[in-house]
Formats: sequence, structure tokens, C-alpha cells
Amino acid sequence: MQKTEHYVRPSTAYKRAHKADYGKEKIDVLYEDKDIIIIHKPCGLLSCPYPGSKMRTAQDLLERMLRARGELSSGHKPLVVHRLDRDTSGVMMFALNEPVQKKIMRDWHGMVTERLYRAVAENPRHAPDALPESGMIDEPLAQNAHHVGYVKNKADDNARTVPARTHFKIIRRGKTHTLFELSLDTGKKNQIRAHLSSRHYPLAGDENYRARTDPFGRLCLHARTLAFVHPVTQERMRFEIPEPAEWEEYVIAGDPSPRTPIWRLERKYKGGPDKEDFSDARIIGNKEMRRMDFIQRGKLRGK
Repeated sequence: MQKTEHYVRPSTAYKRAHKADYGKEKIDVLYEDKDIIIIHKPCGLLSCPYPGSKMRTAQDLLERMLRARGELSSGHKPLVVHRLDRDTSGVMMFALNEPVQKKIMRDWHGMVTERLYRAVAENPRHAPDALPESGMIDEPLAQNAHHVGYVKNKADDNARTVPARTHFKIIRRGKTHTLFELSLDTGKKNQIRAHLSSRHYPLAGDENYRARTDPFGRLCLHARTLAFVHPVTQERMRFEIPEPAEWEEYVIAGDPSPRTPIWRLERKYKGGPDKEDFSDARIIGNKEMRRMDFIQRGKLRGK
């Protein structure tokens, strides 16, 4: 019987071939007590499961850790209180029992005193589009059919939106890229990525928001700082994991000759991931890109 041809996203195939810990990402526990646990989530690992997914998640790894220690039970298990996108790294909190989970989610905006992100974004192609040194992007977000958030335009008057506000500060401005520090008034899905992209600053390595560069083989977004008042003890706590040092070095140096990211190529794969080969990939031209809608341009699915 002839094998059925199936499509593999070029970015996924590329990561399988080049990401040393692909599918084996590990978490670092920064703090743990009987009520909460703070981790450093790596890039490439989902925060928690979603319906139909069988991929490893940070929540799964914490459950395995507690089970191995004989401490996992219905009253003591990792519970989600907030999320980081799969390709976002950084500091993340889980509750360890339902009463604390409910308290954290109810009081989140009051108990969290500082939550900072760092991101490397591509500079706008036109100088007048440059953002000032600091400010706030206050634009409601809609979602497309693939649940990717975006700032709607005039053609999307009927799109349902939610309020979203992102504060930004420029840490380092380079010739081709900019290093941002960001904080959120509202924690909506894809908020930082959608807001900066709407101002012509797509994050480097962002497949969904039409980035032109991918210098580190990952989304350049990192949850650097999380400070909060402990939901039970009321102790003030602060955790910080700096973004990779090479991000700022890259911004300072600039990237005059960026390579075309592999996910800007279109390819159909036969025989599964062990047959990965990019030799017959073709570059999507500007004319063809203009004929695509938002979803097609963001996903670049095979035909």
C-alpha cells in the first residue's frame, strides 16, 4: 500500500533536526513550598495540555516529579494559574492545590507586583514607524480561526475583540533589531507578539507574525521577572532569569545579511519526520504572499 503523503511544518522539521533537546526539554525548579512552585520553563515546551494534544508539558513534568517523590495526590498537584506560549521561555508559577489556585486566579492582578518580559524585535522598514523609547500600546485584540491574536483593521469591523494594553521600554536599539522590555496591564493570548507586530516590530523568530529573521532558531520572547505577594504567607517574593546574553549582542552588532528562515519556505514531506529534507523547498515570493490571507501568510501551509 502506498504511503499517504502528509505535511510537516517546516519550522517543526527544522527544530527536530537542529534543536538539541527537541521533545526532551527540562524545567528548572526555582522555588517550591506546599502551596506554590516556581519554574523556569524552556522554549519549546507547552505550559499545560490542551484538548487533543499528546505533547509534553511543564505541568506533566511537574506531575512526574511529584509522583516520583510519592507526593502527588488529588489535593497536592500542579495547577495552572497563568500560561506562557510554547516558544516563550521564562519564569512561571503553578499552584499546588485547588484553594490556592482559586485564590491566585482571583487576586492575580493584586498579588503580582512585577511581571517583565524581554524580546528581540525586527526594526520597521520605514523610519517614521519607529516607536519612542517608552510608551504603551493600547489596542484591543481579536483572534483568527487558528486562535492567533491580532490587532484588527478596518476590514475586520465585525471581529470580536478584548481590551489589551502593553507597556514597553527600549533597552537597546540596533540597526536591524531592537531589544524591548515589556509589561502587561492585561494578559491576553499572544498580546506582546500581536501588539509589537501591529507597530511593525515583529519578534525575531515569530512564524505567526511574519518575521523575516530567525537568528536563534526560536521565538525571541522571554518572561524575565515575576514578583508577587505569596498567596498564603503574604511574603514578598521575586524571581528573575535573564534572557540569553547573545540577544543584546546580536542587537548591538546588527544583522546586515539575515538568512531566510526555514519556515518561510514551503515543503511537502513524504514518509514522516525521518525523511526530512529541505533540498526542494521553494521561497515564497512577495507576489504570492500578497495573494494569501492572514492565516495563510502566518501558517504557510502546504498545498
